[in-house]
Amino acid sequence: MLGIVAALFVMILMLRWVPVPTSAFMIGHILDGKKPAYKWVAWADMAATIPIAVVAAEDQRFPQHWGFDFKAIADALETNHRRSNPRGASTISQQVTKNLFLWPGRSWVRKGLEAALTATIELCWPKRRILEVYLNIAQFGPDIFGVAAASRHYFGVSPARLNQRQAATLAAVLPNPNGYRVAPPSPYIRQRAADIQRQVRLLGGPAYLADL
Repeated sequence: MLGIVAALFVMILMLRWVPVPTSAFMIGHILDGKKPAYKWVAWADMAATIPIAVVAAEDQRFPQHWGFDFKAIADALETNHRRSNPRGASTISQQVTKNLFLWPGRSWVRKGLEAALTATIELCWPKRRILEVYLNIAQFGPDIFGVAAASRHYFGVSPARLNQRQAATLAAVLPNPNGYRVAPPSPYIRQRAADIQRQVRLLGGPAYLADL
């Protein structure tokens, strides 16, 4: 057990600088006989539209929290008993941990591992690196991982050329990339993308992430 913990810690330290070659979720797809599309892209080669769109859609307090948004957790606990579709409260940091190292599910064992690994990642990586890794390993379609593969597959452009609408549409499918479609977007995804663009403006645009 100590050996596993030490290996994970060393891996997390290395991934602060080394491009991520794959993730647990991508390996799961490969084991299922699928062929995930994936290509690493550095932060400097992404349009400023995509990080802020994802933060606006998924985790607006990302620059302020330390891996866990306790206000979102409290709000979810207060309202989920009245909802047929419970709302999640995972931060981008937690989603990086889950996608990179863990497996889908809601067991207490997985949640405990997620909490410990998220705290370690927050300790070892700067916020910009956490968001850079998330944008690279997030799933945007049934077999599409990362903004590089997604921007080229859906829009025929590099991630450096994503406009506001395209970035918001990619962010809109993140809650359910196997169910929601980027192309053609459903009326719900078009409306959600418009809402995300409005939230981006309220946050102040890409300048909101200038201090990461």
